[in-house]
Amino acid sequence: MMSQTITIERFLTKSEAWVPVDPDGQYKQITARLWGKGLTLRGEVPGAAIAAPRQFCAKAGQFLISRIDARHGAFGIVPAELDGALVSNDFPCFDIDASTVLPHYFEWYSRTPQFVDLCRRASEGSTNRVRMKEEKFLKMAVPLPSLEEQLRIVQRLDMVAALVAERRRAIEAAERETQALLLKAFQRAADGAPLRPMSEVAPLVRRQVAIEANREYTEIGVRSFYNGIFHRRTMSGSEFSWQDLFKIREGDLVFSNLMAWEKAIAVAAPHDDGTVGNHRMLTCEVNPDLATPSFLMAYFRTFEGFSSVVGHSPGTIARNKTLSSKKLPTIQVPVPSLVTQRWFDHIEAKTREARAIRANTAQDIDALIPAMLHELFNAKAAAA
Repeated sequence: MMSQTITIERFLTKSEAWVPVDPDGQYKQITARLWGKGLTLRGEVPGAAIAAPRQFCAKAGQFLISRIDARHGAFGIVPAELDGALVSNDFPCFDIDASTVLPHYFEWYSRTPQFVDLCRRASEGSTNRVRMKEEKFLKMAVPLPSLEEQLRIVQRLDMVAALVAERRRAIEAAERETQALLLKAFQRAADGAPLRPMSEVAPLVRRQVAIEANREYTEIGVRSFYNGIFHRRTMSGSEFSWQDLFKIREGDLVFSNLMAWEKAIAVAAPHDDGTVGNHRMLTCEVNPDLATPSFLMAYFRTFEGFSSVVGHSPGTIARNKTLSSKKLPTIQVPVPSLVTQRWFDHIEAKTREARAIRANTAQDIDALIPAMLHELFNAKAAAA
């Protein structure tokens, strides 16, 4: 069925529902997530914390858009739980004429690259002051099929979205089960094992690099929450002249001394071998006669192991809560036999394979809805 092309002002009307702010009242506030991910609760604040004497009152079912980040997909339909929330003039709200466009259909359409591009074209200003111009936005034209066709599209997308959500829940449940299994295996391996200091098991090693001005070096960092090592930048030695660099080797246990309290701990992988870290990266070389890197990493992922890191990171303010290079070697770690550690490592490797499979599945799932949006809405645009 052919689509018609109509301007947005045909079905969106700006709401002028201003309300006075009561200093003694309590108000919900909305934030618009980027790239079509919709609206969510920013928080609840007392009226006294809102600088403006009046604000817009958002209503469930309205289309809300961020003037500043519309070009980055910051908009969405106001959900029921955010009905009555207050927003500033930077977040205009629009009533949707349901006799022309189904609100849920428009919600799906607004998640397409075509609509985000439309918002970009309706935005003007300098680099730091780009704003969506409402007049220009409302004059933009979009393809619109009949209400019957809109309903068919909505039903199809909703059905797939429900299946995607179910699959994501299954993946999350499988991940929780895997974590529980791995923790149980570690506890079995560590039960009754003697404790030895890190200075014996994985001593701190500083392999200082003699920096050559014309040679390139890849510097690493460690992500928080056990999310591994990343390569920050590759630069010539002349650009590193102001700091010391230390070589990283595969199998090193690497702690970011500034962020170890936030679980910035990782094992160097094969592709990290030969990279460098600054003085903030504490590298511990695991003694192969006593331990394996994977087993030690597993210990520091436990509550007890992580608590020992926090306990050896003095300071009360986050930026000053630094893991001491003098205290790290004194941390006691369980050291069962190498046979037992390798048994655990085998289980850990199997769980890593399972996670990789789930990660690939999750990527495929995440790509499904965008692919359907492209198929459905590109076809409608071509038919308009």
